[in-house]
Order: sequence, then C-alpha cells, then structure tokens
Amino acid sequence: MKLQVEGVYFGAVKVFSHEVFSDHRGFFMEVYRRDLYSEAGLPTDFVQINLGGSVRGVLRGLHFQWQPPMGKLMRVPRGEALVAAVDVRYGSPTLGQWHTELLSETNRRQMWAPAGFARGYCVMSDYAEVEYLCTGIYNGAAESGILWNDPDIGIDWRIDDPILSARDTSAQPLKTWLARPEAQHFPYPGLFAEA
Repeated sequence: MKLQVEGVYFGAVKVFSHEVFSDHRGFFMEVYRRDLYSEAGLPTDFVQINLGGSVRGVLRGLHFQWQPPMGKLMRVPRGEALVAAVDVRYGSPTLGQWHTELLSETNRRQMWAPAGFARGYCVMSDYAEVEYLCTGIYNGAAESGILWNDPDIGIDWRIDDPILSARDTSAQPLKTWLARPEAQHFPYPGLFAEA
C-alpha cells in the first residue's frame, strides 16, 4: 500500500495520507506499516497510543512533553477535528509559527509533529475521536502547555468560544515558556553546535 506525504511544515511536521481500498462493503487501509513510515522519514517506534472522544467545540491543547521527548502521530478515525502544531523549539527560525490541518474520518489524513512542537485540536463535528501514537510514555512531571489563544501565536481555530479544561484555560503564553530553563530541552538543531 502507498503512503503519500502531502506536506512538510517547518522541516519537521508532516501531513500524509494512505492508499484506501473501498467497495460496496466499506473500506480498508493500513494505518501503520514500519517500512513505509521509515521510507517517508516518519518514526517507527511508538510506545503509547491514546484515544480521546469529544463533542463539537471542545479544544484540547496546546500540550508538549520534554522528558521523555514525545512526538505525536495524530489521526481522526471518527468525526472531524482541526489539529494544530506550534513550533516551540528554542532558537528556531519558525518559533511560534503554527500549522493546522483538518483531519477526518473521510479524508483519513494523519499529521506527525515531533517533540519540540506543542499540539492541540478542536472538534469540528458533533463528535470526534482523536487518536495519537506517541514516541514517549506520558510523564506529568515533565510536560506543559501553551495558551490556546496566545496572541503572539494567533492560531485560527475557526471557533470563538471553545469548551476548555481549567488547565488549558490557564496555560502559559509562549513567552513565559521560553523564559523557563526547561525550554532548552527543545533546541533547534545545530543551535548549540560548536563552531
């Protein structure tokens, strides 16, 4: 089966789709295949799979983890969600820039965002399930978040009044995160290289 990379953003975030076989019975697709992921420059070693279900207007994020570093491969097997990735890599020329992608059960796209990117999503359908394969096991002592509506980032979530958790409502702005020593866990490649 084929895997098609449809876009690469900030040299790291990838949006891709899979070949799908459909007929009168329904459809079939390979969601993960190690050899094809490797050829496309995607990770092949996932250690945790998470699945969350939410109603229309729920916004979760923007979250990230530095120990162990956690990249996320996200897809929406049911419903539709706007998925976002924000560059939080210390010293990155694209720091604070974002990319959103509408992922759904009908387009069957996936988005990969490695460690060094804050991720989040907003449910656009009546109900959606978002699945993400993670490259690191969850560690609540080494994870944090960025305010979903930080004006210095300016993500267009396509919603004015989302349903948020208390944690996401009180998340820090990007500037506050960058002033913390933990921010240096995500250096832009080559930033600290010797001349």
